[in-house]
Amino acid sequence: MALYSDKVMDHFQNPRNVGKMDDADGIGEVGNAKCGDIMRMYIKVKDGIITDCKFNTFGCGSAIATSSMATELIKGKPVEEALQLSNQAVVEALDGLPPQKIHCSVLAEEAVQAAVKDYYDKNGIAYDPEKFKVHRCEHCSD
Repeated sequence: MALYSDKVMDHFQNPRNVGKMDDADGIGEVGNAKCGDIMRMYIKVKDGIITDCKFNTFGCGSAIATSSMATELIKGKPVEEALQLSNQAVVEALDGLPPQKIHCSVLAEEAVQAAVKDYYDKNGIAYDPEKFKVHRCEHCSD
């Protein structure tokens, strides 16, 4: 059995929505140089809908694939729905990840959350802080 699914390989080799967005409404950056994975997510929002999103990821193939898939899963969705994106949904959409790479999907979830939080903060939109999880990755911890 292959270590990575065909979908993971496709999103790694042909990432969707990669790049910088100069006019982003929300930007989220997560990760840690110590673990080697840093994700930056950009979202553009109109009438409460994420109309565009992009990412820049410095990291392994799984980090790139999960970032790419996360952008695909939130584009065109209401901001509140994007905020509910789970790392498990990213893993399932990629047809699985090796156990040692699950933390990449958690970073993708957190990058989306961080971009939404930035959007809320910039626009004075009230939110429940409990919706924004703080992940303590064994790969990223001191």
